[in-house]
Amino acid sequence: MFKNKAADGRNNICGEKIYILRKSRVPKMSQRILAEKMQIEGIDLDKNAIQRIESGDRFVTDIELKAFSVIFDTTVDDLIS
Repeated sequence: MFKNKAADGRNNICGEKIYILRKSRVPKMSQRILAEKMQIEGIDLDKNAIQRIESGDRFVTDIELKAFSVIFDTTVDDLIS
């Protein structure tokens, strides 16, 4: 039977990278600010959804992944590698 989880049991493979990119901003970007930036990109996420993405508890859609890449000025490939 197929499972929609990464090898480490997480529901996404980009959450850790999103966390690193968010924390590496100067000044550091809060989860709330990231959620607001996602809403500007047309993606309805709140701070709790960001927390679940970063911890690997929530799946990430391709539309959300694209918005994250725009916000962090990186490629989708970079987010999932």
